Amino acid sequence: MALLLCDLIKLARVELGDFKVHLATGEPNPPLTAFFDGKFEEWQEYQHQRNFQCEHVIGLIHLGGPRWLFAGVWKVHGATPRTDGPRAWFQYDTTEVAGLEHLAGRIIVEYTRSGRNSYRIGSTIAGELVVAQLLEERMRMADFAGYASVLLTFDELRHVVRRALPSWKAALASVAGVYLVADRSCGKLYVGSAYGADGIWGRWSCYAETIHGSNAELAKVIHEKGFEHAKHFQFSILEICDIKDSADAVIARECHWKAALLSREFGYNSN
Repeated sequence: MALLLCDLIKLARVELGDFKVHLATGEPNPPLTAFFDGKFEEWQEYQHQRNFQCEHVIGLIHLGGPRWLFAGVWKVHGATPRTDGPRAWFQYDTTEVAGLEHLAGRIIVEYTRSGRNSYRIGSTIAGELVVAQLLEERMRMADFAGYASVLLTFDELRHVVRRALPSWKAALASVAGVYLVADRSCGKLYVGSAYGADGIWGRWSCYAETIHGSNAELAKVIHEKGFEHAKHFQFSILEICDIKDSADAVIARECHWKAALLSREFGYNSN
């Protein structure tokens, strides 16, 4: 029998009462980056509408597909209307519920979201929030562990680049190479290459800022499906090359991988 998130919360002797589930997504300030920076509560308290008319809020951060990271449970004290911004908004006053700190950032929940509603009444979906994995440690951006180990979601990539994490920047800026962008929603692949100054770091920095990296087919996907689709993008490295290698040499390796992975015939490569 599957273990439900709400049952696990109850085991910690936390009574939720009237609660909502916040399915946290967003651009251009991703909630996962805010979580890694220790600022998720602040991020969540900024709302454009009165979304938290309830006693408690469970925060879940989208990791891609049906996977969500449990960020914690907050007690809602109220909201203050604000006008100091490009549009009216509400500043919520919340307090993280004690007794669950050891689980925040460690529980991976499986939940298939239907529609675009990010604020669900807890009682309606409590039975669908299945605990898929309990991590040994709180999820964080670890130090660079080697080129063969690189496997980043788009939010993780953006966090690495925007925070210029030293071990990652040093490693990725020192090599040219061939990389892979996989669309986890459909399995389509895009093979790209990076060469010249700053190598892979420079190329991936472009993705962090534009989402599509100025690639025609990826830009088309984002245009058709919206910024949220970037949640499905996964970045890895297929092959590293010397930073001094010529563009022609690196592109030749790129062409090899396009042929090997059939990314022209069945993926997002158009040339």
